[in-house]
Amino acid sequence: MILSAHQPAYLPWLGYFDKIINSNIFVYLDSVQFEKNSFTNRNRIKTPQGATWLTVPVKIKGHIGKTLMEIEIDNSQDWRKKHLNTIFMNYKKVPRFEACYEKLEKLYQNRNPLLTELCWDQLLFWMNELGISTQIVRSSCLPIDAKKSDLVLELCRYHKADHYISGILGRNYLQVEDFARDNIAVTFQEYKHPVYPQVWGDFLPYMSILDFWMNTCEYILVTES
Repeated sequence: MILSAHQPAYLPWLGYFDKIINSNIFVYLDSVQFEKNSFTNRNRIKTPQGATWLTVPVKIKGHIGKTLMEIEIDNSQDWRKKHLNTIFMNYKKVPRFEACYEKLEKLYQNRNPLLTELCWDQLLFWMNELGISTQIVRSSCLPIDAKKSDLVLELCRYHKADHYISGILGRNYLQVEDFARDNIAVTFQEYKHPVYPQVWGDFLPYMSILDFWMNTCEYILVTES
């Protein structure tokens, strides 16, 4: 049983989905703390001038003592219209634009006030578009109260996983020896980013899933690692 996990992310990059595809179970870590200036509420798309950020505004007052489930979107700003307009201006020349943009307009009609719910709904959308059938579980629905390395270990124990796929930053906090004692193998993702057709000049990697999805229908590229 292979397990991976990650915090919610707005318009995640391809490596996010690579972890999901290569797992039997993916845990959506919505019970951990919100990190300001992370990729939880923002990501990048390509423009003629290079990469630009699309950021979901959130109410961060008191966020240090809150979990991601408690982080509210600042809907006093019309960020949905702004994001759709930015996407329109920068992807209107791609061959798949008309079909893709119509789906996005429907997706962005959801006005849920919570960031985790926005990211959850979008994750389900992207998995459906990419044809990913991996089981996903929300950490907030599990009877686990631990942090950092212990949290990951308990997730593996709960799901009887014998293999955990970690992001590269896991090297900084995972106590691998604890996993070894439970006969759980740990591998650190070393994602090889695919090159795909892109508008606006030379290829620019590490954009959000939106860039890949808009530019190509060769979804199998996501699985290369």
